[in-house]
Amino acid sequence: MGRRGLAFVALAVLGASLGAVGWAVTDHLEQDDDFCNACHVNAEVPLHAGIRRDYDARPVASLAGRHAAARLADREDGAFRCIDCHGGKSLVGRARVKALAAKDALAYVIGRFEEPEQMRWPLWDEDCLACHASFESAGDDALGSPGFHDLAVHNAELGVACVECHSVHEAGGDPGAFFLRAASVRAQCARCHSEFEEGG
Repeated sequence: MGRRGLAFVALAVLGASLGAVGWAVTDHLEQDDDFCNACHVNAEVPLHAGIRRDYDARPVASLAGRHAAARLADREDGAFRCIDCHGGKSLVGRARVKALAAKDALAYVIGRFEEPEQMRWPLWDEDCLACHASFESAGDDALGSPGFHDLAVHNAELGVACVECHSVHEAGGDPGAFFLRAASVRAQCARCHSEFEEGG
């Protein structure tokens, strides 16, 4: 192997080592919500500032706040953290999060980071299903109809992402119904049920 080949191998090993160290270091840093908020919370830009306010609010104001209020038995401090939902569960999901974080970090360092006005990358179902592998049954409603997720067609193969019906960060959903928002739910139901279309 010539000098170019050795240089390439050395660079590849160095790159892989730095990548592994960076991955491990960011895994540790992500465990602190305040680390994440150091870049994202700006009093002049409402998205993450409002999210953090509602996340910490008691009584809970959002589904994210309900998660934050939960105590996790498998943790010494019991804390539920932003990264528990936003970390990605599969290797592809984790890699997506790491790539987005690296892009945002680079933009922040060079002074070009702009706080988004809305969530650009919603949670994937795998993020929700890591803890909610099965849906809780609400039982029959007042008219004797089965609970929504009790119907097979409304379960895992529905084709509607969890966060399309369950508002995670937006305050104002129904706390008694896992923070469902009527307008969001109607829009999703209208995909299959014409009676839910506007004016229908």
